[in-house]
Amino acid sequence: MTDQRPRKTGTKPIESITFDATDRRILEILQHDSDTPMQVISKTVGLSTNPCWRRIKRMEEAGVIKKRVALVDQDRVNVPLTVFIGVSTTRHGIDWLDQFRALIDEIPEIIEAYRLTGTVDYILKVVVPDMLSYDAVYKTMIRRLEFSQVNSMIAMEELKFTTAIPTNHL
Repeated sequence: MTDQRPRKTGTKPIESITFDATDRRILEILQHDSDTPMQVISKTVGLSTNPCWRRIKRMEEAGVIKKRVALVDQDRVNVPLTVFIGVSTTRHGIDWLDQFRALIDEIPEIIEAYRLTGTVDYILKVVVPDMLSYDAVYKTMIRRLEFSQVNSMIAMEELKFTTAIPTNHL
């Protein structure tokens, strides 16, 4: 088995490259399916293979393409329940934030986390098999840190899900 070297991303300043309609189309194709063969991408955007490959490499080096991943079906891997947790705290120091970051990094069921403006300080996206598993995540959190408020919202239906970022602003 050969070791795969990680792609070097973000090594060029984004300001050093320009984007055109072809770059945007390449990004759209890769966001839809990153396994699309280079020959298919090239043909679709009207370039030969080498210039197309160079554009992709340039976007990787600029950090526009951060990485390529597989999207996993939550139901098929037995984590069908999605819970959004709104967290508020009275503590806003760097020490608390560092502890919070460490906590959420240690809980694999927390798949997204954002610091917010407004009435809720943080929002977390959690995927679990069932309510009992969610309760274990909740108890782990409140055991480790103090929160002034924790609001859980259970997703009943996924209306839209995409990982594709709009490219029309490039």
